[in-house]
Amino acid sequence: MSNKNIDKETILALKDGIELLSGKWKFCILHNLQKHGTMRFKDLQEMAQGISPKVLSNELQELEDNLLISRTVNNTKPVTVSYALTAYAKETEEVANALIKFGLKHRDKIKAK
Repeated sequence: MSNKNIDKETILALKDGIELLSGKWKFCILHNLQKHGTMRFKDLQEMAQGISPKVLSNELQELEDNLLISRTVNNTKPVTVSYALTAYAKETEEVANALIKFGLKHRDKIKAK
């Protein structure tokens, strides 16, 4: 494999990762599930202040489609739905922690400006 192909593969992998985790809320949702474990829809909405039910529903669907979370319909009255991280999603924890660290450092730099 030539360096040109390696660079192309690296760029494609980076694009895939960014596309998978892009959006204002995905990391917030994943972080809350990682921190608190299984959560109901309403609890996730409260933790992600400012997210509309429609947007949360769409983000959860995308995360489920990409095998990062599991959705369980609970046999309760009324019916409740809960969400949990999959084992695969735990691989995003390192990325999230790096983004948090960078975000805190960036805020300090901007404040000191």
